[in-house]
Amino acid sequence: MIDTAIIGAGPDGLSLAAHLGAAGADFRIFGRPMTSWRENMPKGMMLKSDGFASNLSAPDAQSTLKAWCAERNVEYDDEYIPVPLSVFVEYSDWFQKRYVPTLEEHQVISVAKSARGFILWLDNGESLEAANVVLAVGIPWFQNIPASLRALPREMLSHSFGHRELTQFSGKRVLVLGAGASAVNAAVMAQQDGVDVAVVTRVPEIQFHSPPDPDAVSWLRAITHPSSGIGPGWRSFLCTNAPRLFRRMPDALRLRATKRHLGPESGWYMRGKLTAQQYLEHTIEGARVDGDRAVLIARDAQDTRVEIPADHIIAATGFKPDLRSLPFLDSSLRDAIAHLEHTPRLSDNFETSVPGLHVLGVLAANSFGPLMRFMVGAEYTSPRLAAHLVKACARAVA
Repeated sequence: MIDTAIIGAGPDGLSLAAHLGAAGADFRIFGRPMTSWRENMPKGMMLKSDGFASNLSAPDAQSTLKAWCAERNVEYDDEYIPVPLSVFVEYSDWFQKRYVPTLEEHQVISVAKSARGFILWLDNGESLEAANVVLAVGIPWFQNIPASLRALPREMLSHSFGHRELTQFSGKRVLVLGAGASAVNAAVMAQQDGVDVAVVTRVPEIQFHSPPDPDAVSWLRAITHPSSGIGPGWRSFLCTNAPRLFRRMPDALRLRATKRHLGPESGWYMRGKLTAQQYLEHTIEGARVDGDRAVLIARDAQDTRVEIPADHIIAATGFKPDLRSLPFLDSSLRDAIAHLEHTPRLSDNFETSVPGLHVLGVLAANSFGPLMRFMVGAEYTSPRLAAHLVKACARAVA
C-alpha cells in the first residue's frame, strides 16, 4: 500500500513527482518519460510555447529550461528565440534523471477501486494498492479524427500525431486537414520530405502568431496585452492566473471559453515556410475509396461539391479528451466519475467525484480552462496538488 500512484510521465506527471519527491512523500510514478515529445513530434520542430513557458516544474530554481541552457551555454531567450524540440527533449531527459530518478517505465493496464483506495495492475504482472491515484495522461489517448473519415482504411488515413517524418510518402499525393500548428508542421515537413502535399481547411486564412518585437513593448501594451504563459492578452492572463476562478464559472461558459479561446495558429517562425497548395474555406463532408486512392469530399466557400484525390490523408484535427478513451480504467470506476462532456468534474484540488482519484493535464481543461492544455499548466498544478496530497496522507495517518 502506497500513498500515491501517478499514471503518466509527461510534463504533468514528472512535475508532480518532482514536488512529491522534494516533500519526501510516498509515491510511485509509471510510464515512459516524455514519449509524445520523443517519438511523435515532427523532426526539426520548434516549440510553440515561449522559453519561459517551456519548463518542467520542481521546487528548485535551477530546474528551469533557462537555468539548464545557461549552464550548458545553449542559446536561449524567454520570448525571442524559439525552443528547438531537440533542446527540450535533452532538457526533459536531464530533469527526469535528476528530479524523478524513481520513475518506473511500466505501463498501468488496469485501475479499479479497492477497499482501501485503488488497485493497479502493471504490464509486468505486478499489482499494488494506492490511497490516491493521479491520472496525468497525455494527448496520445485522445487523437481526434472526424467521424466522416473513419470509414477509410488505415493505410489511407492517419492522425498527424503519428508522424515524426513523412519520407514514406515521398512522391505521393497527401492531404493534410487542419489549420493549426500540427497541420502546418506536418505540411512543411512533407514538403521537405519530397511529398506532393496540400492543406485542406475550413478557415479562410491560416493564422500565425505575430513575431515578438522588443521595440513594440510599451507601458500601454503591457496594460492592454499583458503577457502570460499561453499568450498575450487579458483573457489569456486570467486563464493563466485564475484557474480556480475559471472553475467556478457556469458550465456552458467554461466549455465555450475552453473550446474557442486560442484558436488554431502556428508559431511566428513558421510564417513563409508553407508553400503547399491550400484549399481554404472547404468543409469536409466525407471520403471514399477509389481504387488504390482516397477521395476527400468537401464543399468550398461557394457551396460547390469538391472531390480531391490523394494517396493518403493526414488528419491534423487536434485532440478530444474523453474518459472513455482510457482503456485501463475499470468500467465501474469510470462510471462513478461525475463528468462534463466525458471529462471529469474536478474540485479545487483536482479531485474527481471518486475520493482519491485526481486528474491533471488536458482532461482537466473543462474544469480549469485552457491553461491545462499547455505545458506551463504543470507549473500551476504540480505544487498545489503535491501539497494537497502530502496533507491528505498526513491526516490519514493521524
